[in-house]
Order: sequence, then structure tokens, then C-alpha cells
Amino acid sequence: MTPLYIIPARGGSKGIPRKNIKLLGGRPLLAWTVEAALKALGSDGDIRRVILSTDDLEIAEVGRSLGLAISYMRPPELAADNSGSREVVLHAMHWADCQGISYDAVVLLQPTSPFRTAKDILDAQALYCASTDSPDMVVSVCESAANPYYNLFETAPDGTLHVCMGSGLITRRQDAPKVWEYNGAVYVIRPASIRRMALGEFPRRIPYVMPRNRSIDLDTPADWMLAEALISEK
Repeated sequence: MTPLYIIPARGGSKGIPRKNIKLLGGRPLLAWTVEAALKALGSDGDIRRVILSTDDLEIAEVGRSLGLAISYMRPPELAADNSGSREVVLHAMHWADCQGISYDAVVLLQPTSPFRTAKDILDAQALYCASTDSPDMVVSVCESAANPYYNLFETAPDGTLHVCMGSGLITRRQDAPKVWEYNGAVYVIRPASIRRMALGEFPRRIPYVMPRNRSIDLDTPADWMLAEALISEK
């Protein structure tokens, strides 16, 4: 397998301003993901296959200081609040194609998942390679705390609540079917699939299960405080 690692890190951020280079545990947030990507790449890998997709010169400089070969910048029109992940990935893929960088899978690694490890990346890649039905994507997940068979409810036309799925007779969480949520850490994507359709349209998605303590996705100041607390405990 020859993966192309794409780390999306735009300059704008509303929930946590400048979060991609804000210090977490004494290091820029970006450093946690770059380190994992470089370990997964291996010492003999082509460093050009780790692409930092940013529109921000300061973030690019931080990426360079972390060992990345920065020769790609994301255009401003793909760095807005409403810019889609697919368009960002396709633009980076097109740049890699033009540079003659070979790859047979795209691995999207969001900087907001600092506890994802190189082993997580490699294990997700191995799951992708081992799948016999040509999956569109292997995506990291964790077990959801909310469950539509147990504690998620919809409002009926008369204003009353009813459980989203099932009979509503399940009274213990452990009796409900397990459900999963994306944790944002690792997406191993088939290039032909993302060229044809958006990630949400993929019909063949395989879960790579991660524990909740490595599944924190930093979006709010409260998430950041939790991450700092976990790092302090370690």
C-alpha cells in the first residue's frame, strides 16, 4: 500500500481560534498529527506523501519546522467555513498527481485528533488492505454514548416522544445493538471513490474501532480542557 497522507489545517477557526498551532501539552496541536503521520510513513518513505493542506503561512512554517516538505498551499476559496472535505482532498490529490507523486490510497488525518497514534493509522490501513470487497473507505469510529435503540428519542406529530429505533422496550444499554460514531481520527479512502462521490455517499464503509479515550475531537474549549487533563494524567 502506498498512502497519500493529507493533513487539513486551515487558518480560520471559530470554536478555538488558531487551534491548529495552539499549544497542547506544550506542543502545537498540529505536531501530534504530523508525528503520527511521519511514523506511519516510515523513515524510508517519500516525505512528499505527507501533504499539509493549509492556506496559512504561519501554519505552513510550523509544519516545516516539524519536518514536512512544504511546497503546497491550499487556495483561499477552499479555506472558508463552508469548504467541503471532499473538495480539499481532491485539490491536494490533483497537486500530488501533477508532481508525479504515486499513491493508491488517500489517508485523511485531521489535526483535531491528537490522541490518534501511528499504530491507529497503520492498523486502519491494514484493515483496508485486508478487506476483500474493495471498500470505499475505512473510517475510525468509537462506540457512541447515545443510542437510538435506548436513549435517543424523536418527537411525534402530537408532541410526544418515542424512541428513534426499535420497540422502546430495551431498558439496559448493554441489551441495545451497538452503534458507532465517526471520531474524525483516520479516513483511509479509495481514490477512485472520492473522485466519483462525496464521503457521505460511500456505500462501502468499514469501521476501524478506537477507544473513547483516544477519540477526542477538539472542537470546543471544553474539548481542549479535557485533552489537557488527559495529557497531564499521562
